[in-house]
Amino acid sequence: MLEALAKVTSDAVKQVSALQVLIVVSAAWYIYRSSVKHAAYTTEKAYGQSHGCLPAPRLRNGWPWGIDRLLQIFEADRNSRLMELFLFHFQDVGNTLEQKFLGTPAFGTIDPKNLEAMFSSRFSDFGYGLRRQICFPLLGDGIFTQDGAAWKHSREMLRPQFARQQYQNLDILREHADDLIACILKSRKSIDLQPLFFRFTLDTTSAFLFGESTYSLRANQSADDIEFAKAFDIAQDYVVQRYRYLDFYWLIGGRRFREACTSVHTFIEGIIDRRQANSAKSSDGHGRYVFIDAIAKDSHDRKALRDQLLNILLAGRDTTACLLSWTFYLLPRHPKVLKRLRDEISSVAGDSKDLRREDIKKMTYLANVLKETLRLYPSVPVNTRTVHRTTVLPTGGGPDRSSPVLVRKGDNVAYLIYAMHRRKDLYGDDAEEFRPERWEEDLPLYHDEVNASWGYLPFNGGPRVCLGQDFGLTETSYAVVRILQTFPVIRAGQFYRPQAQTWMGYSSHHSRGVERIAKERQKMTLVMSLRDGCPVEFE
Repeated sequence: MLEALAKVTSDAVKQVSALQVLIVVSAAWYIYRSSVKHAAYTTEKAYGQSHGCLPAPRLRNGWPWGIDRLLQIFEADRNSRLMELFLFHFQDVGNTLEQKFLGTPAFGTIDPKNLEAMFSSRFSDFGYGLRRQICFPLLGDGIFTQDGAAWKHSREMLRPQFARQQYQNLDILREHADDLIACILKSRKSIDLQPLFFRFTLDTTSAFLFGESTYSLRANQSADDIEFAKAFDIAQDYVVQRYRYLDFYWLIGGRRFREACTSVHTFIEGIIDRRQANSAKSSDGHGRYVFIDAIAKDSHDRKALRDQLLNILLAGRDTTACLLSWTFYLLPRHPKVLKRLRDEISSVAGDSKDLRREDIKKMTYLANVLKETLRLYPSVPVNTRTVHRTTVLPTGGGPDRSSPVLVRKGDNVAYLIYAMHRRKDLYGDDAEEFRPERWEEDLPLYHDEVNASWGYLPFNGGPRVCLGQDFGLTETSYAVVRILQTFPVIRAGQFYRPQAQTWMGYSSHHSRGVERIAKERQKMTLVMSLRDGCPVEFE
């Protein structure tokens, strides 16, 4: 009996001792981590003070952890007015602001001085952060998810594809524009152009980058094309939601997301198989550099090849299709702009279908129409960077919003091109109106060198500036000219209904809400398209 009692007592002592050790180790680890964080905070605070940093204005949260902000974003997205919500925040608080999502601090800016720092003078201080993890199920490892040496390598392989002699005579666009016009003619007067533009840019991008076209316009949209387009949208929706959750991105996923990604991957792998079956050469037979062959030569890994092609297809297909859609959304609603554009096309090219890049370059008003469309509706209206090492944003802090702002390692900084392009102090009092003539005027934008260089950024800037900018604008210009040459009358479609909606914005400065009006419904994936399509009537 005594021996049993002694054994129980000994075991209890051992358990208590183990628990004490665990408590001591845990406490020591907590103290160590706290001291490391405190030391980092002290160092960062001293760094900020040495640079004259002051806090940026903060969006007021009504609920703990900024949950109310997240709910406002979800509601705005559900009602297709997300960019209008973000625009209101900047107009209410200032051009640089701080906010909290699920307790995580984040910054937003629409100041050209800060964008210059992020994209150029302090480029190495910022990176993609969680972008790779967030996008990986869909995009894998490609140029738009890579940082550092891997990104530089991908960019150098892509650069020769966009040498202008590759599309100098525009032959690569001609047959696809013919197919686009044939589809419009079959529609018998009224048609939603947006899905046609997505198929048109899929055909041109695949022909230009992959050496062969998908010819989705000719097939009257095959089942594979329909499935790809649907799956691509679903997958992008999930990716955008993952972005909004920041560090908690992994909460968004599931079977539907995985199936959509698999469907997209299968479509791209079909392109790879057809290309490899048709040709093992590094040229398309006409001396052109073909990106798919360069990637295949660089890597024999099928997944790596697929990921790179998918990254490029996303940029080439979606962004240009959105620009075309918004252009033909705006033109029928601005008859004076449309008439002046028709006059210019008639003067330069007449009815000739044999257009060359030299003809397109002579159409300066067309260039301004596209520039104004991209100002109001940039294809990628919002993006983020993550701070790699503690640094400063040059402006936006303090009572006068002009002091530098300290951003710490790990912080996220969003930049909203959509909102910056609508600043009245840069573009005039009518900054939210479509008026291409403004680009012929002495805009306030031009009165400051940094603003002039970094206040208009539909194609990003700095080392990551879009390589396909010229090709995308040439492709869009060619399609616009060909459509307007073919159809002497275009009007907003009969099944179009104005989508202006009234909503309440909650100010950080007033207890009462501020009534706002969203003019049209916008669909946000990784790009911004028209929620209600682009219905147009032709004669």
